[in-house]
Amino acid sequence: MISQRTPGIVAERLNAEELAANFADLHAPLEPHEAAVAADRCYFCHDAPCVTACPTEIDIPLFIRQISTGTPEAAAKTIFDQNILGGMCARVCPTEDLCEQACVREMAEGKPVEIGRLQRYATDTLMQRDIHPYTRAAATGKRIAVVGAGPAGLSCAHRLALLGNDVVIYDGHAKPGGLNEYGIAAYKSTDDFAAREVAWLLDIGGITVETGKVLGGDLTLDSLSAQYDAVFLAVGLGGVNALNLEGDDKSGVTDAVSFIETLRQSRDLTKLPVGRNVVVIGGGMTAVDAAVQSKLLGAENVTIAYRRDRAAMSASRYEQDLAASHGVKLMFNVQPVAIHGNGAAAEIELEYTASVDGRLAGTGEKTRVLADQVFRAIGQTLTMDESLETESGKIAVSGAGRTSLDQVWAGGDCAHGGDDLTVTAVAEGRDAAMDIHATLNGSV
Repeated sequence: MISQRTPGIVAERLNAEELAANFADLHAPLEPHEAAVAADRCYFCHDAPCVTACPTEIDIPLFIRQISTGTPEAAAKTIFDQNILGGMCARVCPTEDLCEQACVREMAEGKPVEIGRLQRYATDTLMQRDIHPYTRAAATGKRIAVVGAGPAGLSCAHRLALLGNDVVIYDGHAKPGGLNEYGIAAYKSTDDFAAREVAWLLDIGGITVETGKVLGGDLTLDSLSAQYDAVFLAVGLGGVNALNLEGDDKSGVTDAVSFIETLRQSRDLTKLPVGRNVVVIGGGMTAVDAAVQSKLLGAENVTIAYRRDRAAMSASRYEQDLAASHGVKLMFNVQPVAIHGNGAAAEIELEYTASVDGRLAGTGEKTRVLADQVFRAIGQTLTMDESLETESGKIAVSGAGRTSLDQVWAGGDCAHGGDDLTVTAVAEGRDAAMDIHATLNGSV
């Protein structure tokens, strides 16, 4: 009988009922009365710091006031005016580091207004009524190609379509959605919300989606530039950094991105194999998502090994605490030096680190941790091979996503500058769309 103590990487460590409970909605949606109570805590600040802290600059006091007056549909419109993916952002934004951290209630009482949950309440209310609150402007006759159907690409396409342009979105996956569909922990986006949000967004009209097509394969920048008036690149980061250490080619060593994608697309989690002893290398959101989901699948022991201290982790303190609350062990100031095992991973050897003259260095002190499954979550890389200027490994942009080529804009993770966050990608896609439209049509 398979259990959490069964050695190796196996499926069915937990039964279907246990997995369904483990992967249920991380935060239950607010009921109307709860939303009214939560909205009443807002001071409706003039020049509110929460607005400044939001990359999409949603008028947060306004939408909360609209909720408090019993008009959540109007609140949703306020949100969507700035962030057409406001429903997903309400689920995945690190609000503890953005709007809620800036809330004056947080500073005064240590308990902010629940802006994220209120945003979800408003956007869910409107979307459940199958309302699309926008009508396209008169046709401009301009055609724009968007490469990548993730948050930046969808945001850009929607704004361009709204302004009367025709858009074709190309994506290499079988389904649009990008990070929202394939790269976010399953318990943050339940009930196929990512797909439903894309379908709702496309109701604006004027957008065609062609899947299974990638830049460098079926598409080239030259061919797109010849066919379209402008091109927006939102290709994300397709490559995954390697560990480059002894034993990293052993069975059981893989990248966390693929694991999360497989899990998100799995229709039967009992069939998804996971190790008894899992170690995740990295310190970002991907590392936390992989670690927590390994635990939820039934792994007995899960460890995150990060080479720097806790404060340097790019995953927020909330995410770190979330991992710890699920039984994930967090190890700081350790770096992998070898993976041991006879063909398959069995142990990972870690070396302790210290900062010496501002540089990270190994101390020579080592330890070993049982690991039949090792996930790499140490960053992703741009894989596009086109004649564009790059900066720090990403597409160099200026202004609202302008690249080194006149007809080509870029945004989201593939472009240099800005945080690698869904909400930042949405803002970049929106702003690039406005610039593309103004460039092609003379005015907005």
